[in-house]
Amino acid sequence: MRIEDDADRWRFLCPRGHRTWEPTNHHFWCQLCARHDDADGVFHELRDQKTDALLERDQVQLLTETGPYDHDLDGGAR
Repeated sequence: MRIEDDADRWRFLCPRGHRTWEPTNHHFWCQLCARHDDADGVFHELRDQKTDALLERDQVQLLTETGPYDHDLDGGAR
């Protein structure tokens, strides 16, 4: 799945339903989840609101202004 702009990102949620997620290393991180005492913000699947599918980190390619943020930029591990 390629996520190319803010409209694409809008349809994907963290497990708690937030849109404040970012890809990091080999997982995802959610800013709002990290603010809660009972969560650290780390998770491994995004929920696609359109299809209700769960997408693991290696299934998502986030395109940024400088190019794709993918396994080449996060160390190459999957």
